[in-house]
Amino acid sequence: MTDIAQTETAQTPTGPSDRAVYEAAQVSKAWPFEEARKLVKRYPGGKRDAAGNLLPVLFETGYGPSGLPHIGTFQEVLRTTLVRRAYEALTTDAHGTPAPTRLVAFSDDMDGLRKVPDNVPDKDMLAANLGRPLSRIPDPFGTHDSFAAHNNAMLRQFLDRFGFDYEFVSSAECYNSGAFDAALINVLRHYDAIQAIMLPTLREERRQTYSPVLPVSPTTGVVLQVPVTVVDAEAGLVRFADSDGSIVEASILGGQAKLQWKVDWAMRWAALGVDYEMCGKDLTDSHLQSGRIAQVLGGRRPEGLIYELFLDEKGEKISKSKGNGLTIDQWLEYGSEESLGFYLFREPKSAKSLHVGIIPRAVDEYWQFREKLASQPVEQQLGNPVWHLLRTNGYHGGAGDTLPVTYGLLLNLVGVLGAGASRDQVWSYLGNYVAQADPAAHPALDALVTRALAYNRDLIAPTLQRRAPAANEAAALAALDAALATMTADAGAEAFQTMVYEVGKDPAFGFESLRDWFKALYETLLGSSQGPRMGSFIALYGLANTRALIAEALAS
Repeated sequence: MTDIAQTETAQTPTGPSDRAVYEAAQVSKAWPFEEARKLVKRYPGGKRDAAGNLLPVLFETGYGPSGLPHIGTFQEVLRTTLVRRAYEALTTDAHGTPAPTRLVAFSDDMDGLRKVPDNVPDKDMLAANLGRPLSRIPDPFGTHDSFAAHNNAMLRQFLDRFGFDYEFVSSAECYNSGAFDAALINVLRHYDAIQAIMLPTLREERRQTYSPVLPVSPTTGVVLQVPVTVVDAEAGLVRFADSDGSIVEASILGGQAKLQWKVDWAMRWAALGVDYEMCGKDLTDSHLQSGRIAQVLGGRRPEGLIYELFLDEKGEKISKSKGNGLTIDQWLEYGSEESLGFYLFREPKSAKSLHVGIIPRAVDEYWQFREKLASQPVEQQLGNPVWHLLRTNGYHGGAGDTLPVTYGLLLNLVGVLGAGASRDQVWSYLGNYVAQADPAAHPALDALVTRALAYNRDLIAPTLQRRAPAANEAAALAALDAALATMTADAGAEAFQTMVYEVGKDPAFGFESLRDWFKALYETLLGSSQGPRMGSFIALYGLANTRALIAEALAS
């Protein structure tokens, strides 16, 4: 993840030593360490070749470029990187050197296009290319050599933005170049054994046409779902019926065929020597079947986490083709990179809603955990999501930085200022609350000001509607205004908060609870049913401005 600790002006304390981290990591219950310990158990003395030479443990993530990359795609790379860094912490030797690792981001761009995505241009062109490999279909956006190349570039651009250390591998390039030829011949050698694994899992109708190998039609270029007869396994020759019904005998090597995806997954694990790959809960059975096939091919199913899926605001599974849920760009329009990482870190085995409404809380919780980090003992640091996020691109220091204004409070300020508020206007108010209120001194806060303005413009301002206060609420507001009139502008957030409490607790105003009082403040002053700590808001917005806001409410 982007390392803010290197861009803030404040000094960050040195983190714990590698040895202290190593010792704490052995017993940490944070999920990346729980996952990484599977690999330590898999290779007690490190991963080695037949001659005993140390090899890098290979982490892999998969991406199907049939649609635009979304956060669900990104989270696999992030979460896998978290496990990778945890494994390195677990295996760091006395000299501070961790066991070697690699991360491969693999694109399944040899897959045939099954349906036209909803969120792309030139749908007619794509419809005319249904069934052809994604890497052999023109780019509907007109910017790359193929549809897959466009989507692959988008994925890489985003992963590069976060500084991930990864190697991008294209399935199409591996097939076309012959890099997978030996593995394909191995599949033909074990054709019957693979069929014995797969056929019992299929419906009777599907069994009649199923083949582990999908030849590419020499006439139409479509990936064919047809029965295949192995003619010569060692030569890579098979026989099948082409699209026009003619019987063809052809090689499956050099990009002239691909594998059914479950077999393809297993082949890749065996051919590349993949040690760790996580997947969504919807692939649980496939993961087991592919593991059995990998064993037949002489490989081994990798370790991995089976995570819960992301849901959109309606509780539906996020889909690349539907384009529902949040895009990566949408999150970064309204929230920080770090908040995205923080949200993805937590509870990977629990289903998560993914919509714009969860962004402000994710931003503020990230900074709450970041502020705690420097003062925590190493054992607690390893359970802090921020510790893991800061290490994804190699930063090993501590971080006790604070955000002087919460994102929630910032959104309330911008909401009161209105949809036409400017960055300079917001910073003029921040001068009431932040020491050295200069954007250059607070780059993280300045970035959030821009995002708060966008969030308010697009999502809050259209829904805000201040209501007139009821009689008891108007009396309480008048009392609050009178109390504020006795205070000075620099009284401070705590003094303002105490005054707000005192008014709300007065039985003369008939509030059943302070919650009702605060709800009335939010709805009459801010136009929302939820809001900030009022003392902090008054200090930020200014005493005179707050009193003017109360006067507007009383006049409505």
